[in-house]
Amino acid sequence: MRTWYNRRKKRPRSAAGMKAGARMSEYSFSMFPNDGFLDFRLFQYGWEQCEPLYSFGPFVRNHYLFHYVLSGKGILMSNNGGVTSRHHLVPGQGFLICPGQVNTYCADELQPWKYVWLEFDGLRAAEYLDRAGLGQAQPIYRPGSGGSEEVGRQMLYIAGHADASPLCLVGHLCLFLDELVRSSSTRRDGRGGPLRDFYIQEAVNYIQQNYHRDITVEEIADVCKLNRSYFSKLFREAVGCAPQEFIIRLRLTKAAEQMRMTNETIGDIARQCGYPNQLHFSQAFKKRYGLPPREWRKQNKTGRG
Repeated sequence: MRTWYNRRKKRPRSAAGMKAGARMSEYSFSMFPNDGFLDFRLFQYGWEQCEPLYSFGPFVRNHYLFHYVLSGKGILMSNNGGVTSRHHLVPGQGFLICPGQVNTYCADELQPWKYVWLEFDGLRAAEYLDRAGLGQAQPIYRPGSGGSEEVGRQMLYIAGHADASPLCLVGHLCLFLDELVRSSSTRRDGRGGPLRDFYIQEAVNYIQQNYHRDITVEEIADVCKLNRSYFSKLFREAVGCAPQEFIIRLRLTKAAEQMRMTNETIGDIARQCGYPNQLHFSQAFKKRYGLPPREWRKQNKTGRG
């Protein structure tokens, strides 16, 4: 069920799992109902006008979180491999927080920032963020010569239309990612040619049809009539992760949807999603979502099924 918090409502100064620091003066916050989208999935979104020195962190996210600065200034302290970097941001720039990454960010004392933010994930999310040249090692979005207004516009549409249909919101998430790639000064050339795209589509289709089985990278490469090493290289370049990682993401995404939407046992769901060993499934699920399957289900069950 979608949750909506009215604008201009005060948030508590301090609460477990919430931002700590100076109080907020204005904000909006919404949660996405997530009706089975796999390639790209929204989780939460909103905007915030921060008070001077308002800070959040250190904290770790389970999904990608992108902030776009609308006005004012602030600092991101981002950890990558044990090394913390400080980044100063101004309007028109943004910052990415990756899953599992420790970070802290803080509003400027004299010109506190206002930003809009999206929390999202999905099977293709890493691919498009990589095309934009963004990741743990490079978390700062800086626009090229064409500017960044459309990035903020798409994000504000999502944040301001919590009552729109899930399909509409995911459509605007795709437009946001497309514009992020197009406008990023660190974008990578993602063109691989029609033949490579054909191979990758063949592989993705095969995985989606057979993820419940114990499929191997060799098997998928054979379907595409490619050498295993060459196939793995093409797949990583196109999708942003190794084939085996893509299989794991798909299995866990399918499992999460079934736990949220049905009353089937966790053991049955694990087997249907390619995990005959429930312990192995629980370990993989917790690594991906930050909670054991049973606890995650309690927090995310829709009541349907």
